[in-house]
Formats: sequence, C-alpha cells, structure tokens
Amino acid sequence: MYIASFVNITSKAWALPILASLHLGVAGRQATLLAATGASRTAFAQSMDHLIKHGLLERNPGYGHPLRPEFRLTQIGKEAAAIADKVQRVASEDDQRLLRKSWTLPVLTSLQTPSHFNDIKRNLQTITDRALSQSLKSMEARHWVHRSVDETARPPRSIYSAVNTGGMISQITGPEISFIQ
Repeated sequence: MYIASFVNITSKAWALPILASLHLGVAGRQATLLAATGASRTAFAQSMDHLIKHGLLERNPGYGHPLRPEFRLTQIGKEAAAIADKVQRVASEDDQRLLRKSWTLPVLTSLQTPSHFNDIKRNLQTITDRALSQSLKSMEARHWVHRSVDETARPPRSIYSAVNTGGMISQITGPEISFIQ
C-alpha cells in the first residue's frame, strides 16, 4: 500500500476501527459495527462511505435488506484490515482517541528511523507544517514520540523518534507502507 492511500484511508476517524472490527469477524451490518466501534451514526456513515470510495469495502451482494445492507472487505480491504487490527491491538483504550486523529498513523509510519521535521514533511507531501507540528506535539505528550535536539547542527535541529506504543505502531505499519509510488 502506498503512503498516499494510507493517508487517505486514515483521514476518517473511524476507518481503522471499522476495518479492525471486520477483520475480527464482526458482521458487516451497520448496527453490529456501530456497537463494536462506538462511533456516532454520522461519523460512522461518513467513514463507511469513505472506505467504499477507496475500494476497501463493498456491498455484499444478496445479503441484507436494501435499507440495511451488509458490507464485506475487498481483497485490498483485507490487507488494510489486517494492519488496522494489529494497530488496534497495540494501542490501549486510552490511546484510541489519538489513533483516530488524521495524521497520527501516517506520521508514525514515517518515523521508522529517527527523522527531522522536514524529512517527515517530505514523506507526507500533503501535510501542512501546522498539522505536522500539532501531531508531533500530541504524540510527544502521550510519550509515543521522543524529541531530541541535535546540538551539533547549525542551527540546532530537532530529531523525532517513535517510542513506546508509537514505536510499536511504527514497526507494524512501516514495512506495509511504501513511500515510493
């Protein structure tokens, strides 16, 4: 999977919990997925539409009432769901809110090795400076990212590393995601 696709998939807050739930065998109906994820109806519907648009989910033909359809994972959806399940298992219940933020997973994916701010930004071409800065600060506050300063550089530059839960998530997503398209 390419990083641009990964960024698009994770841009909806409930996309990963939905994929992880389907991977675990939760029935592909709205009521069961809503109960499994805890999402609001509106956010859930937007995330489902988003996953269908990106080809990760499809309507299960011949199943469900037209007003209560059943959904299933596509082939690429199964791969994404496996990654989502691994990520969901690593993160604690308290960490789920941070995981649902748009840039958390893409930033952690780019932190396979310690990186400077501009290196992360280069990998995630569509991220703004402000979004990257806020994402790094929120992960640093949660102890998912460690910031150190390279005093030998002029001017001194910050180096960011994924640690603790952030490091585990980075190791899960990193090998699965390609930065070169």
